[in-house]
This record gives sequence, structure tokens and C-alpha cells, in this order.
Amino acid sequence: MSTANIKKVKSSDIELKEKVVSINRVAKVTKGGRTFSFSALVVVGDGNGIVGYGLGKAMEVTDAISKGIDDAKKNLVKVPVLKGTVPHEQFGKYSGGRVFLKPAAHGTGVIAGGAMRAVLESAGITDVLAKSKGSSNPHNVVKATIQALLNMRDAFTIAQTRGVSLKKVFNGE
Repeated sequence: MSTANIKKVKSSDIELKEKVVSINRVAKVTKGGRTFSFSALVVVGDGNGIVGYGLGKAMEVTDAISKGIDDAKKNLVKVPVLKGTVPHEQFGKYSGGRVFLKPAAHGTGVIAGGAMRAVLESAGITDVLAKSKGSSNPHNVVKATIQALLNMRDAFTIAQTRGVSLKKVFNGE
């Protein structure tokens, strides 16, 4: 993944909705018995192209979720959303998690599994066809989905990179 097209965003001036993707209970066995702690994977987004994920760990579930939300707010990125869908087909890969995103017509809805659905809905994507291949581990699926979204480019950024205006492109000049 190239770091050139990652657009970091500050969380101070936007209203974010958070979704808990998974909560994991971890047991540490000691001489005195088992000690349980929790880890929470959380996705936050403004529903308008800004999304981030975070992992929080604590002895209580609510503390783990709030730590995850704080971590997610530090890792916000801007992704292209074009008329409620993604601009083009894209594969994403992170470790064993592999995802495929494909644009869909208006009214299709979000056709995606649990971890992918949380990321796509938080980003504000309303119509998309998505398939998770490989690992079903929520951590890897979330990271692969965000990686796929970051690799997407819309027509405006491509025109800017090439130094042409979209009017010239669409008018055939």
C-alpha cells in the first residue's frame, strides 16, 4: 500500500458514529485462578467518506470499547465515495484477510459480511457488492477493507494528478 494517497483527518471537528465489530474475552491463568480481560475492535466514521478503526484492551468491556473508540479517532482516513458507492472494483489484502469491493447500482444496499459491513456503513457507502475471501478474522478483514478503500481513486484526484480538468476529459478536448 502506498502511503502517498492516505489522507489523514482530524477528529475534532466532525461528528462520528461508532460501531463495535468484535469483543474478545482473554483469560490469563495464574496461581490464584483465571483473570479475564477484554479487547474490542471498533470502527468509527462520519458517514461521508471518513472512517477509522481502533483496538482497545481493558479489564471491563465498556472501558475496552471506549479505548477502542479513542484509538479509532486517532486513525481516521478519507476514502472516496461516489454517489453512495465505490468508484471502481478493488481488491484489498491484509495478512490472511482478502476482500473484494465492487460498485453497485443505487438501491442495492450493502451486500457484505459483518466486519466489512461495519467499515463500509461507517464510511457512508450505501450501495456496494463485497466479498470477503480468505481469513474471517475480523481484525484482518477490517484492515483489508480499509486498505482496499484507500487504494481507490476517483476521477477528480486522477485528473488533478495528470494536470487536466474533468471538463476537457468529458467534452473530448
